[in-house]
This record gives sequence, C-alpha cells and structure tokens, in this order.
Amino acid sequence: MKEFIDRLQERIGHVFADKALLEQALTHRSAGQFNNERLEFLGDSVLNCAMSIALFGRFTDLREGEMSRARASLVCQDALARVALDIELGPCLRLGEGELRSGGARRPSILADAVEAIIAAVCLDAGFEAARTLVNRLFEPLLAEVNPVFPGKDPKTALQEWLQGRRLALPTYTMLRVLGEAHAQEFEVACEVPMFSLRTIGHGSSRRAAEQQSAELALARLKQT
Repeated sequence: MKEFIDRLQERIGHVFADKALLEQALTHRSAGQFNNERLEFLGDSVLNCAMSIALFGRFTDLREGEMSRARASLVCQDALARVALDIELGPCLRLGEGELRSGGARRPSILADAVEAIIAAVCLDAGFEAARTLVNRLFEPLLAEVNPVFPGKDPKTALQEWLQGRRLALPTYTMLRVLGEAHAQEFEVACEVPMFSLRTIGHGSSRRAAEQQSAELALARLKQT
C-alpha cells in the first residue's frame, strides 16, 4: 500500500506533510469511522471555487449561466471518476471487505468522492492555493475539452445534438493509429459525417481526447456550411 500511496503523491504533484490527511482521504466509510466523508464535504466546495476561478480566467466571454453549466459538467461524478482513473486512484483506496469484493475500487461514486476528499486534504495540508494548483493540474484535460460555443457540453455531445436537431445520422469514429512510446502515446482518430461527406482527424494523448478534437473540428466545419 505504501508504494501505491507514494506513487499517487507523485502523480498528483503533492507530498503531504501530514500523511494522516491523505490516509483519511483514501479511506471509505466501509473501512471504519476514520473515513473521508467530512473531507468530501469540504473538497466539494474547494473544487467548485477552484473551478470557478479557472473558468473565469480561461473563458472571458462566457456569461454567468454558461460558466455555471460548464462548471457543472466539470465537477460531476463522471468527470471526477475520470480524474480518479487518470491518477490510478482505485488501488490506493482503503475499503471494507464487502466493498472490496463488490468492486468498490472501480465504482464511479466511490472514486469521485475520494477525489474530492484528496482536494480537501491538500487544502488542509498546504492551503487553498496548493489545492487550486492541484485542481488545475488534474482537470486540465477536461478543461481543454470545454467548448466555449457549447459551454457545459463536450464536443462529441455538441456534435451529436447538432445532427440530431436536424434529424441526421450520427457520426462515426475510427481509430487510425497510435504514435509514440507507451508512456507518451498520441492517438489519431477520424470522425465521419456521411451526409456531408465530411471527415476530420483529431489527435490527443488518449483515444477520448482525439475523438473530442475530431468532433470539434467536424462541428466547426458544419457550422460554416
């Protein structure tokens, strides 16, 4: 377990002065009373504040309602669970025997709660600015996918809704190739919209990121037609 936790601190870019805070953040309520529920409560507020600052600075033309929708999409359970998978959080969690048997280390709700707890733990360990830096680092891939034209919707969703609104067939995504070494791969994905004979190619550090870029390029082309 110590090896997993040491690697986790490397991945999040923060070494805890108070290791008990990290231990608590990684402990699910099924494992005992010393768990992460209170940290989760605090982390939710810290995350929302840090994400508000990030959106305010990055998208200077978005209105209040648009920023609120974008923030909601970035702090939801799915987004938090994705962050947890990116930092390989599951093996670090302390779970009760029942949760271990039922696959709790892979459950999105448990992973999302633990991410919020870690954000709170960093805030208590080193202050709000350290927590804000952590949020910016962990959520950068998600922030990069925010579409200012459709705030709160990722490009794939925005493209799908654009086509559905016109009763057109949905796009298809095809993996073209993977470049680079295992630790620094780049994925190349094609997005095709047959009705318009449209094909765009996206690149990214993951297949999902490449799909999102190809969808964004396709939507931009369609909106110009």
